[in-house]
Amino acid sequence: MPQTLYDKLWNLHEVAQREDGTHLLYIDRHLIHEVTSPQAFEGLKIAGRKPWRISSNIATPDHNVPTTDRAKGIQGINDEVAKLQVVTLDENCKQHDILQFDIHDIRQGIVHVVGPEQGLTLPGMTIVCGDSHTSTHGALATLSMGIGTSEVEHVLATQCLKTSKLQNMRVIINGDLQKGVTPKDVTLAVIGKIGTAGGTGYAIEYAGSVIENMSIEGRMTVCNMAIEAGARAGLVAYDQTTEAYIKNRPFAPTGEQWIHAKSQWEELISDEDAKFDKEIEIDGSLIAPQVTWGTSPEMVIDIDGFIPEPDSESIQHALDYMDLEPGKKIKDIKLDQVFIGSCTNSRIEDLREAAKVLEGKKISDSIKRAIVVPGSGLVSKQAVEEGLDKVFMDSGFEWRAPGCSMCLAMNPDQLGDGEHCASTSNRNFEGRQGYGGRTHLVSPSTAAASAIEGHFVDVREYLP
Repeated sequence: MPQTLYDKLWNLHEVAQREDGTHLLYIDRHLIHEVTSPQAFEGLKIAGRKPWRISSNIATPDHNVPTTDRAKGIQGINDEVAKLQVVTLDENCKQHDILQFDIHDIRQGIVHVVGPEQGLTLPGMTIVCGDSHTSTHGALATLSMGIGTSEVEHVLATQCLKTSKLQNMRVIINGDLQKGVTPKDVTLAVIGKIGTAGGTGYAIEYAGSVIENMSIEGRMTVCNMAIEAGARAGLVAYDQTTEAYIKNRPFAPTGEQWIHAKSQWEELISDEDAKFDKEIEIDGSLIAPQVTWGTSPEMVIDIDGFIPEPDSESIQHALDYMDLEPGKKIKDIKLDQVFIGSCTNSRIEDLREAAKVLEGKKISDSIKRAIVVPGSGLVSKQAVEEGLDKVFMDSGFEWRAPGCSMCLAMNPDQLGDGEHCASTSNRNFEGRQGYGGRTHLVSPSTAAASAIEGHFVDVREYLP
C-alpha cells in the first residue's frame, strides 16, 4: 500500500497502540534546553528514575542566555530566574552525563540551529524538544514535534512519546520565485492562505519545484513555521540536497555506516500514489515579499498591500493593539527596532541575505535599535570569517552573541511599549517581544531594507 513520508516515519517508530486510541512512538533524538527541562529532571528525581538512553539526548541553553557580555558566562545573566534555569541545566547534564554545548562552548546556540548544524538531526529520525518550533527539523526528512514539560520527563524516562497519529496534508508550491522572495515569504504566504488553524491535526509535507530548489536552510525556515499554520509537524522529502547538507557533519555517520544509512534514507519520500487527506497548491511565481500587520501570523499581506478593513472583532482588536488604521499602506508603517535572528532566520544563509542588502548603506536615524543575533557560535564564526559582521556594524546594526534573543523576550532584548519592530522571528502575538511591543514578521532581506529607510520597503528595489 502506498505511503506518505509521514506514514513511513510513523510506521518505523510506532511501538504500540493503547486502548484509548493513542500510540507510543519511539524517539530517536531528544533536544533539551533550559526552560522546559528543569521540572522534567525534578520529576525523574522524585520518582527515583534516570534517563533511559543517555546518548539520545543533547542540550544547549538558548532562551535565557544574554547576547551581550558573554565573556561573563552565567554571571552575565541578571535575571535570577533565568540564571537559575541555565545553572540547573548545567547541573542536570553533569549529573546524568548528557552532552551539553554550554554557554562557553562555541557550538552553543539555538537548539533548532545546533541540531542540524552538528549532524544530530538525521533523516528518518523522530525528534522531540520542549519547544514548539521543533518542526524545523522536518526539513531533513524527520518526524519532529514540540512537546510539553511532562512529555520531556516521559521521553527522558522511557525514550517513548504518548501521542496521536496525525492526518496527512501536502502543500505543493510550484513556479519560479521572484527575486527578493525568500523561504520566509513562502511560509508566510502559505499561512496567509490556509490560516493558523489550517493545519490543525495534520503533518504538512511541503513539495513542488519551489521546495525542491530550496537549500536545507530555506526548508528549515518553511518547516519551522508549519506550527504557525496549526500543524504539529512539517516535513520535506529526502533528496540530494539533504544528502549534501548532512555529509561530513560532526555527528553524521561515516564509512560503511554512511553507505548503509544513505540506502535507508533514499526511501524517505512519499510514494507516487500515496493518499493525502488534504492538498493545497500555490503558484510560487505569484508570491511577493510578505509582511504581517496584525497579532497572528495569518494576518499577513504583500509588501504593496494595505491594512484591511475590520470584518470581525478579532481583526478590530488586532488593529487597535497595533495602532493601525484600515487602508494604510504597509509601507507607511514606521519602525522603531529591527531584529534579525531566531530559530527561523539566524543561519548563515539568512545573514548573507541581509548583508547583501545592507552593504555600503546606513540604517535610518529613526531606528532606535537594530540587532543581528546569529543562531550559533559556529554561525557567528563563519559570518565573521566572511566579513558579514563588519557589514552589519558598518551599517548601524549591533552584532550580538548567539541565542533566542528578541524572538520571545526571555532575556534583556525586548521591545518597548508601543514600538514597531521588523522581526525575522516566527510569532507576532501580543507582547511576544516585550510588553506592548508590536511585531511585524518579515524575511531577513526585507528587515535589512526596511532598516535603511525606517519603514517597510519592497526589497526587490534594493537587489540587482
